[in-house]
Amino acid sequence: MEVPIAANVLGTMGALIPQIIINYRRHNAIGLQPTMMMLWAWAGVPLGVYNIAEDFNIALRIQPQILTCLSLVTWIQCYYYEQKWSVVRSLMVVVPVACVMGAVQAGLIIGVRHAKDENIRWPAILMAVASATLLAAGVLRHYTDVYVHRTVRGISFIFVGIDALGDVFSLISVIFQPTLDVLGMVIYGTELVLWIGIFVCGAYYNLFPWLKGKRDGRRSGQATMEDPSAVSREIDGRPDGAVASGIALHDLPSSTSVFRTPSGELEVMRRGASS
Repeated sequence: MEVPIAANVLGTMGALIPQIIINYRRHNAIGLQPTMMMLWAWAGVPLGVYNIAEDFNIALRIQPQILTCLSLVTWIQCYYYEQKWSVVRSLMVVVPVACVMGAVQAGLIIGVRHAKDENIRWPAILMAVASATLLAAGVLRHYTDVYVHRTVRGISFIFVGIDALGDVFSLISVIFQPTLDVLGMVIYGTELVLWIGIFVCGAYYNLFPWLKGKRDGRRSGQATMEDPSAVSREIDGRPDGAVASGIALHDLPSSTSVFRTPSGELEVMRRGASS
């Protein structure tokens, strides 16, 4: 079990760190939902209470703390880059929030453990349900954005893939606990299913149009080689400014900054015009 346990913690760290790095390199968080990251940060509180009160292995006890910390970093990035908050203002907001979360978790651990000693199970069950609900609500918030913009934007597919893999390892860790914990499986299983849905949306809205564009581009290139005059006819038929839109590939808000999507290009153009 050493490998799944280690992969569990590293999976949680590896999931959000790429998203944090992507935000830093792009200097924006377009499409990334701050609501999602705050829900995830709070989800780590009852998850930590449940895992600690139920005496799970050390990896499952540490994982919720990592989840909360990295989610808060990603959450405050949204305001730092999109709302142009200063570093000082960002720290003045995120540090007290983190302290409140830590205090709430500590108090709940004491209460849930005391209830467990008295053979009262509903507080622990409530923590598990709250955690699963907040994790699911966070991912579902991104589904809303996908529905509105018809693209998976802002969130890194690397983040999604690693976090989904982390859920798999978490499920393995829970399964191999001395006593099978159904609620623990529900917590990680729910998120895994929702991430798979994000992958499906990404394939439909991002990957397939990108592949189609590449294929059409190759066909257009072949036609241009056969008929060079087609280039001038194509340019003459475009509206002003369509040839040189000034959109850099790394500026696109799509999930991997590789797949061009119409809504992504329009949003970048609007941001450029406003600045």
